Amino acid sequence: MRILVVEDDGALREELRAQFVESGFSVDVASDGREALLAGLSYPLDGALVNLGMPTMSGLEVIRTWRRKERDFPVVILTGRRGSQHRVEGLKAGADDYIEKPFSMEEVITRMHCVVRRSLRWSSPEIVCGPFTLDTHSRTASARGIPLDLTTFEFRLLETLMLNAGKVLSAGTLTEKLYDQSAEHESNTVAYFICRLRRKLDPLNALDPIETVYGGGYRFAIERGRSPRKS
Repeated sequence: MRILVVEDDGALREELRAQFVESGFSVDVASDGREALLAGLSYPLDGALVNLGMPTMSGLEVIRTWRRKERDFPVVILTGRRGSQHRVEGLKAGADDYIEKPFSMEEVITRMHCVVRRSLRWSSPEIVCGPFTLDTHSRTASARGIPLDLTTFEFRLLETLMLNAGKVLSAGTLTEKLYDQSAEHESNTVAYFICRLRRKLDPLNALDPIETVYGGGYRFAIERGRSPRKS
C-alpha cells in the first residue's frame, strides 16, 4: 500500500515515515500544503495522513481540493487542535478519520490500515481469498493454513493483489503502488516478483491464483471468500 504523510515537523515526519515503512507501507512525504496537494494529484495513493496546520496551504484546503479533483483515497487527519469543531470541519472537507496529538504510532498505523481496507470493502484485517489468507496487521500470509515464507516485497505485492481481488492491475500501477517517488527499481521488477510469488503460492500449478491478462496486467483470480476454481 502506498500512502502520503503530510507533516511540516521534520523530526515527526521522518519518524512517521520510518514507522510506516517498517509496517510494510510504501511512503511518500510532503512538508507543506502545496507539495502535498501535488503529490495527492500525481501519485496512485491508497491513503494519506494529513496534518491540518501546514504552511503554504492548510490541510483542510488540501483535502477539499483533492475531493474536488475526484481523488477519493482515504484521508486520516492528524491535528494538535482540540475541540469537536476542528474534527467536524475535517470530516466535512472529506477526511475519513482523525487522530489528535499526542498519539501512539501503533494507533496511527492501525487507523491507516483500517481506512484503506474499508475503502476497498474489506472489514477485517484478515484477507481471505479461497485457500489463501493474509493478515494485514501481523504481516503474515498462508495457503491452506500453511505459513508462506515471503520477502517484504513479495508480501506487499500479494497484499496489493489480494486487496484488489478480481481487478486487473497493470504492471505500471503495481509499480507505482509498491514504490515511493524516491525508490530506484528496474522496469521488469514486478514481472520478476510475480513469478516468484506464483511459485510460492501455487507450486503444483493447480490453482493459478495470479492471472496474466495480456495487454492489461495481473489479477488475483480467486475472489474474496470464495473457494478456488477447479483445474
